[in-house]
Amino acid sequence: MTDASHDPEAARWHYRPSDPVALNPLFSWPPRPMAVVKWYSGAWLQITALTLCLVLALAAYVLFLPPLDAMQSFAPGWMFRVWLLNMVPQILVAGGLHWWLYMRKGQGMYKKFDCRDLTRDNGTFTFRNQVWDNIWWTLGSAMTVATVYQWVIYWAMANGYAPTVTWASAPVWCVVWMLFIPMWSGLHFYWVHRLEHHPKLYKHVHAVHHRNVNVGPWSGISNHWYENLLYFTTYFIHLIVPSNPLHLLFHVYFQQISPVLSHSGFEKLKAGDTDAARAGDFFHQLHHRYFECNYGTSEIPFDKWFGTYHDGSAEATTRTRAYKKQMYT
Repeated sequence: MTDASHDPEAARWHYRPSDPVALNPLFSWPPRPMAVVKWYSGAWLQITALTLCLVLALAAYVLFLPPLDAMQSFAPGWMFRVWLLNMVPQILVAGGLHWWLYMRKGQGMYKKFDCRDLTRDNGTFTFRNQVWDNIWWTLGSAMTVATVYQWVIYWAMANGYAPTVTWASAPVWCVVWMLFIPMWSGLHFYWVHRLEHHPKLYKHVHAVHHRNVNVGPWSGISNHWYENLLYFTTYFIHLIVPSNPLHLLFHVYFQQISPVLSHSGFEKLKAGDTDAARAGDFFHQLHHRYFECNYGTSEIPFDKWFGTYHDGSAEATTRTRAYKKQMYT
């Protein structure tokens, strides 16, 4: 951590990465090929949100997802199974991480961004409790909207209304599309998120998510119904781009499970004395603290291109506060 006497931003956090928040070097100029290799190997060859979601998708696809033939008509059996494939991993990952970090306090305050605990007895939150509020909006709102959208897409795939491919017929395309799904997710998220920060939409819709200034695992997709109607439209790309059901499953878990880790409030998960996995995303943690910055993800540097990038410095905080004041006056 940086000495607060030299950088006032350090005093605002319990833990803050020592280096400026990194952005994907794929978009750097001049090109930095070794940095790009390091970025993507760190994302795909370690325990990260990406690899966790890929493992979950493979397991669900092989063991539980009904064949497309079974989804040609809307029938309770396969529809209930798709709902369970959303609910069970969400509960296990978010609930397990919350138990370990905030109830069991399994790694204490190690690499926790905010020194505060999650909020209790506060009328801002549904049930006056941040965790119960987040669970309700996640399981009640987000899982419902996501599941309905998935029912429609699987049904469209099964009936030939959406283009499909098999791994046997197009293995190269299947791998390439799998690698590009996180980038599509980041592109879609940025523009939907900017829309949600329009003052009128923010006040009535997105403010539900931004109750969480200090975030926890259940905060990831704790969103208003209307926000989820927008957020999960990212899945509709599979109605246009030739996909396999495994692509949709990976997209689903990346969209629903990865925010659990990125909102965990801790940069790393610790096993014994070792950093076992990447978790919290300081890039997005800054957005929850200062609101009008870092609208997208570090995968595509839209925020840098449009002047809303916060790199974690005190200068960036001053700039963000001035921008916010301009927006609301």
